[in-house]
Amino acid sequence: MQIQVFADKHIGGGAIAQEATDIIASILDRFADHLTRVEAHITDVNGHKGGSEDKKCTLEARPKGQPPVATTHRAATAEDAYTGAADSMAHLLDSRFGRLHHAKGGESIRHLVAD
Repeated sequence: MQIQVFADKHIGGGAIAQEATDIIASILDRFADHLTRVEAHITDVNGHKGGSEDKKCTLEARPKGQPPVATTHRAATAEDAYTGAADSMAHLLDSRFGRLHHAKGGESIRHLVAD
């Protein structure tokens, strides 16, 4: 799984990109065999003005053989934004890959033993 981090000029450079890569990789590590690439776009919504939910991270994951999926999270800090987006992505991928391995509807009551 390849992870690419893009940050705008108000967020910072390489230090935040490396930290974001490490945290996103640790959260999404269990899906590494199912994903080809993950892109994180971290932006400062208001620029230099500031605000309570000023930072935004949009995370796009590309599962093998399936269409891409994306999540977005806004927070007061860039770290909270990309951590929140990665947590949301993990939840989405749990749901997506969990459905692939379970039959629709589960077991039928016809197979239960009557007392």
